[in-house]
Amino acid sequence: MSIVLGYDESPGARAALTTAIDVARRFGEQLVIVYGTAPPGAPGDELRTHEAALAQLGGEAISHALAAAEEAGVDAITQLVSAKPVDALLEQADAHDASVIVVGTWGESPLQGAILGSTPHKLLHRSRRPVLCVPIPD
Repeated sequence: MSIVLGYDESPGARAALTTAIDVARRFGEQLVIVYGTAPPGAPGDELRTHEAALAQLGGEAISHALAAAEEAGVDAITQLVSAKPVDALLEQADAHDASVIVVGTWGESPLQGAILGSTPHKLLHRSRRPVLCVPIPD
């Protein structure tokens, strides 16, 4: 079993990282830090360039999260996945038999999440596993 974390260095993701590290440590589970690199839209040359840039940013982001997990004494790995964030998280949750998927929120209302298609909102409706949505601290 593992804890899967969606991480992109946003304020919500930073809060989720702290929580995911705590949960992984308490339950002795591996932390899988995931970043989906696929940009929205249809495939094409421009989107491939965009995905390459996202992959570079994602690699840097998840390396920072990995360092924080290791500093806390948590066994952790990273997964840079060529998929949209929700699909990447669901794929990795299945691949690592996750007990929970942890993501941060941006403090948006449920209506905003439904309209804008936020990752936490989509996960809550698509995941067959528990999803822990961590708010940004005050």
